[in-house]
Amino acid sequence: MRIVLGVSAGIAAYKACELLRLLTESGHRVKVVPTPAALNFVGAATWAALSGEPVLASPWESVHEVPHVRLGQEADLVIVAPATADLMARAAAGRSDDLLTAVLLTARCPVIFAPAMHTEMWEHAATRANVATLRSRAGCIVLDPASGRLTGSDSGPGRLPEPAELFSVAQRVLARGTAAMTADLAGRTVLVSAGGTREELDPVRYLGNWSSGKQGYALARTAAIRGATVTLVAANTELPDPPGARVLRVTSARQLRDAMLAEAGSADAIVMAAAVADFRPATRSAAKIKKTDAAPAPIELAENPDIVRDLVAARHRPGQLIVAFAAETGDVLANGRAKLARKGCDLLVVNQVGNGLAFGTPDNEATVLGADGTEVKLPRAAKDEIADAIWDEIAARFS
Repeated sequence: MRIVLGVSAGIAAYKACELLRLLTESGHRVKVVPTPAALNFVGAATWAALSGEPVLASPWESVHEVPHVRLGQEADLVIVAPATADLMARAAAGRSDDLLTAVLLTARCPVIFAPAMHTEMWEHAATRANVATLRSRAGCIVLDPASGRLTGSDSGPGRLPEPAELFSVAQRVLARGTAAMTADLAGRTVLVSAGGTREELDPVRYLGNWSSGKQGYALARTAAIRGATVTLVAANTELPDPPGARVLRVTSARQLRDAMLAEAGSADAIVMAAAVADFRPATRSAAKIKKTDAAPAPIELAENPDIVRDLVAARHRPGQLIVAFAAETGDVLANGRAKLARKGCDLLVVNQVGNGLAFGTPDNEATVLGADGTEVKLPRAAKDEIADAIWDEIAARFS
């Protein structure tokens, strides 16, 4: 695929070097178009060495090739990382006062903006208006920045998402092809859970499961790409925050329940992808349980709340869609249909787990069971592809 990597003048430009490496190593042909000011942060020689392509920063270079037109026309994807407040303001206004903004005007492919700036700049009304303008355009995806350390001692929203996450977004947009030109979840608010809950036995031990959170994170990432406002409630994951998602972190099933119920009111769709412990120790030891010569005392268990059933009971509005996951080891479909009827959700994504399946893997396969009697099989594929297929089912019910 032919990709234009636009780089505007922010300190996060150094992170774009890693993004460029990931794109080229995966076989894409990448043309780097920095703004003239961006070359104060990373020089043209670095971009040329990493991309294997000549670097153009001015429309007055290689004029015979008409780069301000050709680059945009021929690209399969344009990604601007970092996208500064100034760059987005000029793009929103349709200005073409440098090569990069001219490319943005001629591009007829999906365009991803990955903002990076200080928190005050990101939160300013002018920037918010420019972001809204850009998002209203077909094929234009403006990710929310990550939160974290900025320049100096400042910290807050405005940090460029990690290059690996931006690479995943780019790969997903390319895979969606022309469908990426339509933000079919724009205007929707979605709530996703991910990871596996942990129930403390003592200060050093817990009852848990093997869930890595990858499927839930893929659901959050793909929803943001498709235009949704995303809140992700993450239980005990080690994954970087997916671009465009607000992330809340929890540990136990009861904490997950409280967070989901607190956020559910504004959600058009709720997707419970987290693996929730059915039971917890009835009591938590205040001190580490020591091994002695005597047989260990049995662990008494208490039942955790059924979060999906609680979400269904508290359904906040007509048309709110609730999607649950079921990890099964036996008769997958029979168990899934029984669980769908028992919980009262709209869709149930059921899959087989254990022995190297589903938990911690980069791929998955599943069947989506609908309360309306539908049954959609999702063959084994990358978890981002599975996530897109699940959102297809949800989006169809929205429409």
